Amino acid sequence: MRCTPTGPLPDVIGADDVAILFDAECVVCSGWVHFILKWDRERTLRIGAVQSEGGRALLTFAGLDPDDVDTMLLVERGVPYAKSDAFLRACRYFSFPMWLARAGLVVPRFLRDFLYDRVAKNRYTLFGKKELCLIPAPEERARFLPG
Repeated sequence: MRCTPTGPLPDVIGADDVAILFDAECVVCSGWVHFILKWDRERTLRIGAVQSEGGRALLTFAGLDPDDVDTMLLVERGVPYAKSDAFLRACRYFSFPMWLARAGLVVPRFLRDFLYDRVAKNRYTLFGKKELCLIPAPEERARFLPG
């Protein structure tokens, strides 16, 4: 779903940046980050944790509750997207064959978001919870949002 910005874009990203937020405590979300690092070969996507100061600022900018870590957020050149739209829009930046996942856009949003919500609400039960945060390799640190 496209979100309505509630104010100016936070300083954590620039107007031309594309940033994606993830739950740093979620095992599957951390796997998603590794997937992004592997398949976003143009290094377009900036990555940040929803629990970070910058992540919270972006959630607030998108009109979302900064204490609700059950949604993925993609801010693409100042336009925020959440849930399945965030996931599918992120796929645009992957190299072939992974960008083919964008075909999921043909599934109606209400169904995609229903499925997204079921997984998001149960992700700790299904996949577990991490005790330690993801620490990027030195060559990948520039891809991550500050904080």
